[in-house]
Formats: sequence, C-alpha cells, structure tokens
Amino acid sequence: MSERAVTISEVARHAGVAVSTVSYVLSGKRAISADTRRRVLDSVRVLGYHPNAGARALASKRANVIALVLPLRVGMHVPVLMQFATSVVTAARQYDHDVLLLTADEGSDGLRRAAASALVDGLVLMDVELHDSRVPLLKDLAEPSVLIGFPADSAGLTCVDLDFARAGALCVEHLAERGHTEVALLGAPSVVYDRGTGFARRTREGFTAAVADTGLKGVALSCEENFDQVSTVIAELLDTRPGLSGLVVHNEAAVNHVLGALRQHGRRVPDDVAVVAICPDDIAERSSPPLTSVLIPAEEVGRQAVRLLMDKLEGHAVPEDTLLQPRLTVRDST
Repeated sequence: MSERAVTISEVARHAGVAVSTVSYVLSGKRAISADTRRRVLDSVRVLGYHPNAGARALASKRANVIALVLPLRVGMHVPVLMQFATSVVTAARQYDHDVLLLTADEGSDGLRRAAASALVDGLVLMDVELHDSRVPLLKDLAEPSVLIGFPADSAGLTCVDLDFARAGALCVEHLAERGHTEVALLGAPSVVYDRGTGFARRTREGFTAAVADTGLKGVALSCEENFDQVSTVIAELLDTRPGLSGLVVHNEAAVNHVLGALRQHGRRVPDDVAVVAICPDDIAERSSPPLTSVLIPAEEVGRQAVRLLMDKLEGHAVPEDTLLQPRLTVRDST
C-alpha cells in the first residue's frame, strides 16, 4: 500500500456497500447485518483503513470534542474570526462538547489527520473558498461536518452563513433610497479575492448587481488594511469620481482608516460622503460617527453551525443550506 491514507469511499467500494453503511458499521449507530458487517470490517483490514478512526468508532465511544478548522491566513481580520470561534465554543459547551481549534493552513491533509486521530466527533470549517480543496474530502469522511460559508457547489454539504450577496445589495439599496447616485465598495484585501474566498466574492457580486438594478453608478475595489493604502484609494476615488457620495465598506480592519482618510481629504460623514459598513455591531457603534451597518452575526452563525453538527451526530436530517438574512441598522453615518 502507498502512504496515501485510505478513504471511507474506498472501503465502501471494496466491500460493495454505501459509504453510509461503512460509517454505521464503524460507529455502531445502526444495526447492520452480520454478513455486511463482516465484509466491511474485512475491507477495513485489507485496505488498511486508519486504525485509530476504526478503533474509536468500533468502541462506539464519542470524544465529545468537535474541531473548528480555521486556517489563519493573510488578509483575515482575527478579532472578528475570534467572535465566530467564541460562539462555536460557547454553543458546543451547551452540548457538553469541547472544541479543538485547528489554525494551520493544511487543507485536506489537516482534515484527514483530525478525522483519523480519534480526537474529534465532527468538524466545523471556516474561511471557505468557492473552489475549496477541502470540500471533496468532507463527503468521504465518516465524521460529519458543517461549513461556515459556501463553496461554489454546496450539493451534499451542510453550510450556514450570512447571505452576503444580499448584504451587499442591501447597502446599495439603502444609499439609493437616501438619494445617492454614485457609490463605491471598498472590500476585502486583494489576497482574499485572489483566494476566491466566498463571503468576499458574494458581497461584491451583490453590490454590483444592485448597482445595476438601481441605475446607480458604482465601482467595487479591494481595500488593504493600513492607513496609507486606504488613504491612497480614497484620494483616487474622490479625484476620478467627483459625483461619488456613498461608500460601502466590507473590511473591518479598514473601517476607521476609511473614516480617517475622508477627514484627511476634507470630506464630512455623512454630509459629504455617506458610509455603510458590513461588520459586527461593536465596530459600527464605536466608530466616529457611529456607522450605519449590516450586522455580521457571528454569534448566530456559530450557534447554528454547532446545532446542525449536533443534529448530524444524532443521525437527524438537516438542511443543506442555511442562509441568514441580513439586517441593516441606520446610524449617524448615513
């Protein structure tokens, strides 16, 4: 045998059964006929399916631990990510589960090791990309999983997130209702778009579609996280788009830099330029002026992700897609 880890799909093919049947044999969650059980266990032995995962499952014991897979990458705003992580931990404790936080950017290899280690009962994944290399493996693992975020093709997966496309559109609609005719989106750092991160791409798509639907003029730009770069972008926008009067900011680390740069360039908020942010409420409320914002509901998303995972652990049917509808709160910046 090669060093490559054998998957549960390969065990199922070798035994001539469904993947779910292999899972049930290993977990003991459902009664399986003696003949089928023998075939599955023979295949596990012949193929060398990971002994730790098999031993744990055959003992029918849970670790009472779930893994939160949160690779810390460039362009991610750690304080907001920790709000999600805290929510997952708090929700898991309500089900008497602890959380193992996995922050290395190991892709499929990291998932496979976590699932085979006997340390966790299930996985919650964050920072989901549209074409995420981890997704194919999730469908093969015996351990259930939930994604906070949506890949381009979410069929067969369990995903939960804010409807970011609708969030981007809602910001544009609010500015249009206020009489603005030219707007701009200052989005995530360019590296986040380059990775194909789902939430950033979907916000931009929602913004762009709403600009077209409302008849506004608009442009969507990436936005870095330091003041000098933000100030340069603001200066270019004001220079090249004299009619610009509304900004949508979807970059928590840049929010205060945007407000500072507008002041630096002699623009008052909201008198000269209105600003809407997509961010947690605490960031919007602490800004000067307090920002009209669409809430990123980290607490609710984390709670829903854990609930879905626990339902799957108990063998209950769950919806594949859970999209939370955005809520806009008007404050002083518009």
